[in-house]
Amino acid sequence: MDGHLGMRKISSHCSISEMDDFDLSRLLDKPRLNIERQRSFDERSLSELSIGLTRAGLDNYDTYSPGGRSGFNTPASSTRNSFEPHPMVADAWESLRKSLVYFRGQPVGTIAAVDHQSEEVLNYDQVFVRDFVPSALAFLMNGEPEIVKNFLLKTLHLQGWEKRVDRFKLGEGVMPASFKVLHDPIRKTDTLIADFGESAIGRVAPVDSGFWWIILLRAYTKSTGDLSLAESSSCQKGMKLILTLCLSEGFDTFPTLLCADGCCMVDRRMGIYGYPIEIQALFFMALRSAIAMLKQDDAEGKECVERIAKRLHALSYHMRSYFWLDFQQLNDIYRYKTEEYSHTAVNKFNVIPDSIPDWVFDFMPTRGGYFIGNVSPARMDFRWFALGNCVAILSSLATPEQSVAIMDLIEARWDELVGEMPLKISYPAIESHEWRIVTGCDPKNTRWSYHNGGSWPVLLWLVTAACIKTGRPQIARRAIELAESRLLKDGWPEYYDGKLGRYIGKQARKYQTWSIAGYLVAKMMLEDPSHLGMISLEEDKQMKPVIKRSSSWTC
Repeated sequence: MDGHLGMRKISSHCSISEMDDFDLSRLLDKPRLNIERQRSFDERSLSELSIGLTRAGLDNYDTYSPGGRSGFNTPASSTRNSFEPHPMVADAWESLRKSLVYFRGQPVGTIAAVDHQSEEVLNYDQVFVRDFVPSALAFLMNGEPEIVKNFLLKTLHLQGWEKRVDRFKLGEGVMPASFKVLHDPIRKTDTLIADFGESAIGRVAPVDSGFWWIILLRAYTKSTGDLSLAESSSCQKGMKLILTLCLSEGFDTFPTLLCADGCCMVDRRMGIYGYPIEIQALFFMALRSAIAMLKQDDAEGKECVERIAKRLHALSYHMRSYFWLDFQQLNDIYRYKTEEYSHTAVNKFNVIPDSIPDWVFDFMPTRGGYFIGNVSPARMDFRWFALGNCVAILSSLATPEQSVAIMDLIEARWDELVGEMPLKISYPAIESHEWRIVTGCDPKNTRWSYHNGGSWPVLLWLVTAACIKTGRPQIARRAIELAESRLLKDGWPEYYDGKLGRYIGKQARKYQTWSIAGYLVAKMMLEDPSHLGMISLEEDKQMKPVIKRSSSWTC
């Protein structure tokens, strides 16, 4: 489809450029990214980044200032020109290309890990939807969008399959957790085999797969300027099917999404059941991405967009009000009364103050805050989860003030959340009796390992994106240099163990593809911040009014 015709075609509905203040028409004849994507930062972030042509601006961007905002000492390695390729980059690209999976001669994804030392393959030879996202971003940033398009279309095809677990049929919109390609050298045929949760450990369907798919579709459209894919009837239907699962009316009294344990990156039992922050942040980002791409040229499209808009308003209010924790809010919860009744209740969720864990009082700095892990009746999970908080910044679920507070927290609690290998997936670890109850004695999720306080290099790209958006690239630079000191030498592990992330994970796979891709994406974003535009959303002006706490949240 001709690009200019595509622009005229979408004039009748809500286009991406109209929704997030980014003009795709400037990209129609430019398949590679260009500097126009800097518009996707807010003005405050751009001014703080100082990425202009002046030497002073570049100096501010490339190095740390010992007395500057971060307060970090300048490492010796930071004298390297940030635009000079690091020796690890070539190895990372070579490893990433070795992980490519082909279907009928076309690349359709990357396998989870190429670990030749491991005897157990399990499902690490499959293409995971969530795992492929950093790989996809790396290819898009490198001007290789075809593999991303192939992946989007192939997973969309798999979505249409009938999905059953034993005798139960899953929702029509469920996206696969992963898929693999079986090659028959005799018949010279390729066959796709998908897993929708029926083969997964714990048999949990991936709630996050559909959200990541929508987010990646927007990233592809932003990067290439190709509107035809998102506008195609199959992609429009795919988005609607995903969202129908999430927007259906039911018994729930909250706008958040009710989920089982193990439904996202934390894909084993870790006590995240209910309303986990990772799912809520991805849900919010997917809704905002979809509302920009859905057509409104018929009644169904208009109704879908209206439902999304209403949910976004309710979800943003709920998350910003009830999931947010800072020093003042912690003190308020500490003084709660219980067993209150009626809409005037201060303690809406009947949280028992004695349930506040001791560690959070020491962990909470005077300046800083974060979205806690979960909120539901009589339960607040005060743990820090990195992915949910980073996505909250990128999607603008977090207000500008909350985004700054999250970065303040990371700086103030650097040893706990970053340590010697970025970045803790969760903090703190659960152990002893609590570990036995919450994880079911999971031998892989022992304290400070895997999902239970382990350090995951893949999170490097997310924290880098959040740093750039909030105007603090020096934090990302320090995190990347920590990773560069070990990742290649250690063989690109899946995760690290220990309070500081000093040890290669006891069951971590080597040459984990998203560890490799996460590093590449972080490097490319830091060297060219305009790349952030494909994965960042600015605050919706309609949701911008300051959220005032209701009387029920005022002591």
